[in-house]
Amino acid sequence: MSIQMPPAHPFDDDKLKEECGIFGVVGVTDAANFIALGLHALQHRGQEAGGIVTHDPETGFNQARRMGYVRDNFTSADIMKTLPGGIGIGHVRYSTAGNKGQTAIRDVQPFFGEFAMGGAAIAHNGNITNADALRRELIDRGSIFQSSSDSECIIHLMARSMGRNIPDRMEEALRKVEGAFSVVAMTRTKLVGVRDPLGVRPLVLGKVGDGWALASETCALDIIGAEFVREIEPGEMVVINAKDGVASHFPFRPQNSRFCIFEHVYFSRPDSILGGRSVYETRRQIGIELAREAPVEADLVCPVPDSGTPAAIGYAHESGIPYGMGIIRNQYMGRTFIEPTEQIRNMGVRLKLNVNRALIKGKRVILVDDSVVRGTTSRKIKEMILDAGAAEVHFRIASPPTAWPCFYGVDTPQREKLLAATMTEEEMRQHLGVDSLRFISLDGLYRAVGEAKGRNPKKPAYCDACFSGEYPVAPADMIQKGFVLKAAE
Repeated sequence: MSIQMPPAHPFDDDKLKEECGIFGVVGVTDAANFIALGLHALQHRGQEAGGIVTHDPETGFNQARRMGYVRDNFTSADIMKTLPGGIGIGHVRYSTAGNKGQTAIRDVQPFFGEFAMGGAAIAHNGNITNADALRRELIDRGSIFQSSSDSECIIHLMARSMGRNIPDRMEEALRKVEGAFSVVAMTRTKLVGVRDPLGVRPLVLGKVGDGWALASETCALDIIGAEFVREIEPGEMVVINAKDGVASHFPFRPQNSRFCIFEHVYFSRPDSILGGRSVYETRRQIGIELAREAPVEADLVCPVPDSGTPAAIGYAHESGIPYGMGIIRNQYMGRTFIEPTEQIRNMGVRLKLNVNRALIKGKRVILVDDSVVRGTTSRKIKEMILDAGAAEVHFRIASPPTAWPCFYGVDTPQREKLLAATMTEEEMRQHLGVDSLRFISLDGLYRAVGEAKGRNPKKPAYCDACFSGEYPVAPADMIQKGFVLKAAE
């Protein structure tokens, strides 16, 4: 039977993709059902594939990995009954460092291994920037890899560790790893969560009945009715079992945290909480800052749905210009066009977006979007707006120009394919063919996320490498391949 994948689409292809969502639970009945719900809430973080591993005292470890959406794979009784047990972890993914642009079933996490003290499974959100070097070293020492994923390195490092138990082995393995990692792992009785010392990728702790849950975002706790307890701290490892609860320690050298600022801009769901702040409210504040920095005379503020909506609301409120849904997104495209004809392909973004002509005609329109990556979608949206009779089109972007690739778990094009890497703002305006184009400044973005004085260039509070080119962890593998870092100013 052929596997049907969610279709690639030009609209989504021009967005940066957070590559993974992770979820784990312990101390509940039918852990797999909780995990499936949690992964469904995290589907925006990875839509190509998903996997679940559980443990049951009678059947041992059980796992299922599937291509496609959670709703299509982990809702049938036939699948869920093969995943018994009160502890488990799950993962959703896009293609990551291993197999760019194409997910193979062997790369779908969680990964499982048998050790001397029993089995363990692990799921990882982020990217190991020294994975190539680690893989070569491990293969030279006899390790046999089953996938192309960088995350599998952690399992092999654990296997070679002399730690007394699984958490000790994981701790030793992660000390050898560079880059960004939020990890959920499990043994027969314990759920483990870890964030890298910089805390680049998110991980939160929740309480569900007598059990506990770990998730990439708070929205995944909400869907299972769990109480949000706190964020896992940068550099923290928590070991949880149903009997003793949460034990916490900090196995890594303390560093200044550098959480990914693009989580606030786009990756996280607007109903999640990051750093004690509502993501929705932060994005609305970005729109307010953008209106202060880049005002323009116009008749209508219109979001590019759905990610531009909160910023557009903030821009309209601050500017006093009316807000309107000038573009409507088709929420039900899904798998409608599994094998589109050439004619349908040429429709491009019109499959997913449609202009509200009655609202747009004759208006000077401000389009608010979260980012400009390649610019292909922005040009098509502009053409749709003009075709609908708009008098002017002004783009306002709720992030600074994306000029550098991310190596910490985000699917970013090569630098030369990023519009902002090769063009000035004015050149981008001309390329997009709009009346004006403005991005929020990096200082403005920092103010919007709560840094009143803007960005401290000597001690940035966030990872903003995609905007600044300043990488908090040197991407060792990419440097080895010839990637040139930004020259010191």
